[in-house]
Amino acid sequence: MADYLSMGKAELEAERQRLLAIYETKKAEGLKLDMSRGKPCPEQLDLSMGLLDIKEYKTESGADARNYGFLEGIPEARRLFGELLGVDPAQVLVGGNSSLQLMYDIIAAGCKDGLGGTPWNEDEHRKFLCPVPGYDRHFRVTEHFGFDLISVPMREDGPDMEIVEQLVKDPHVKGIWCVPTYSNPDGYCYSDETVRRLAALEPAADNFKIMWDNAYMVHYLEDAPEQTMNIMDACIASGHEELPILFCSTSKITFPGAGVSALAAGPKTFAQISKSLFPMIISFDKMNQLRHVLFLKDKAHILLHMERHKQIIKPKFDAMRRLLAEGLADCGPIAHWTDPKGGYFLSLYTLPGCAKRTVALCKEAGVVLTGAGAAYPYGVDPEDTNIRLAPTFPQLGEVEEATKLLCIAVRLAAVEHLLGA
Repeated sequence: MADYLSMGKAELEAERQRLLAIYETKKAEGLKLDMSRGKPCPEQLDLSMGLLDIKEYKTESGADARNYGFLEGIPEARRLFGELLGVDPAQVLVGGNSSLQLMYDIIAAGCKDGLGGTPWNEDEHRKFLCPVPGYDRHFRVTEHFGFDLISVPMREDGPDMEIVEQLVKDPHVKGIWCVPTYSNPDGYCYSDETVRRLAALEPAADNFKIMWDNAYMVHYLEDAPEQTMNIMDACIASGHEELPILFCSTSKITFPGAGVSALAAGPKTFAQISKSLFPMIISFDKMNQLRHVLFLKDKAHILLHMERHKQIIKPKFDAMRRLLAEGLADCGPIAHWTDPKGGYFLSLYTLPGCAKRTVALCKEAGVVLTGAGAAYPYGVDPEDTNIRLAPTFPQLGEVEEATKLLCIAVRLAAVEHLLGA
């Protein structure tokens, strides 16, 4: 097969007819697969059923986890998350089941109370930096609170720091979203240089925050997880201890709907966060916190647990990458994709102008993918090229069938685009 980009109109039309015939055959198979979200599969959830066998609710101090108290979380849970995040447990707050809720609460606190500076809501032109492609739910939070979302290109070593360093000179820019390890959706990891440059930022805003979401820090697909430089250590070394707010959760370690989340921050910011949460809640679910501590124990045991996750999902990633390479091998450079070493996603990049059509073709044939543009602010990918792929939830055979269809859809969308159809 010749390179599509070098084909003439007659050749492209013949290829379009050939692909349509294959597509109609796939469509007739009646596939019904949903790959729109990065969810653990049932086999992964089964790994944590032992949590439900734990019936001990006395904390190490003798306190009853079933009762009120410990707004910042029980001490043993703060220690566990302090070890995961690489911070002093005194700077850790353990929340409910959702780290996204904590992020929402922090943005709300920044808007109302300022997190140690001028309340963000007093700036009607407030802005937030969004590395793209990125996590759609991050972007929705700041959009909900009235921020203008400013896209920053992602590179393989993190956000383009030349651009970030210029943008933070604007006092209207209040923060940046970051997924530093196995980024959503590309699967990239921030380099040491990127972390140091983020820690060394001199923002014009008096309360600029780095929203550091460690969602996938232990979700590795290779022999061991990537060791991204500790942002808190880097900020302390730069004299900017109050710059970052770190987040993580057990959502894809145990149960997404019933895990435990946590955040960490510098002393002044942490005190302001606790003060802001005080009117909202007396304490989060300490019974669940204690169950998780007793089940997960420490970081070493968490990594052993994640090895079991890896054995389930790595074959799905491997199959998707192999079939993308096979299915798009002989038609020229009409698509490329990332090669993540961990996390829950990989990114597929079509020819500009072809992502929406590719997703629509897949949906019509029974495979639902994440909407094209979802990984960009306001759901708009200016080049219409990125598609987030999430292979974890379906069974291996379903991932294989979905990827074969996806390759046909990518090729057909590319040919239509080149024909101007």
